[in-house]
Amino acid sequence: MVHATLHIIRDEHAGLAAMLRSLLMMLDRGPGDAPETFFDVLRAMLFYIDEFPERQHHPKESDLLFPRVLRAAPETVKTIQRLELDHLNGEHRVRELQHQLIAWEVLGESRKPDFEVAARGYVAFYLEHMRLEEAVILPAAEKSLNQADWLELDAAFGSNRDLLTGQHPRDPVYDRLFTRIVMKTPAPIGLGA
Repeated sequence: MVHATLHIIRDEHAGLAAMLRSLLMMLDRGPGDAPETFFDVLRAMLFYIDEFPERQHHPKESDLLFPRVLRAAPETVKTIQRLELDHLNGEHRVRELQHQLIAWEVLGESRKPDFEVAARGYVAFYLEHMRLEEAVILPAAEKSLNQADWLELDAAFGSNRDLLTGQHPRDPVYDRLFTRIVMKTPAPIGLGA
């Protein structure tokens, strides 16, 4: 039996990975002749990354999933320590990336290399973080957790409303952000011009 929590985490990871890869595709395209749209889309993408994963997804992993997995599968301690460190540093890293994007937009091309290096490093960091969770933590959870653990986890993760997964009704709080990203991001990444 595959538990709802595992589906939700994998779906959220897939949505976030798509957002991260789209950010790199936008970066590769550059501002072109529409810098206002370019910077607006990147700001919205980074805001999403800061808003949803950092405030909803990660706390549930850190507060609910990881302690249960550690208790049931103590051999995961090193991986959980690394993932917790990632969670602690993640919010700072995305905020620094937002700052570097604004610096590029406001101060010009001389700031582009800093943003580009930081963005590529951040995407690599985040994709590896999710890979590690899916390769080590989720299998350990599936193997080791009991039914009471799953009931509590499924209820907690089931309350997430990540629009990128397409699995939940649209949340009015995030609907505007999601629509903005999709409609302004140029094709083939999004639906914009």
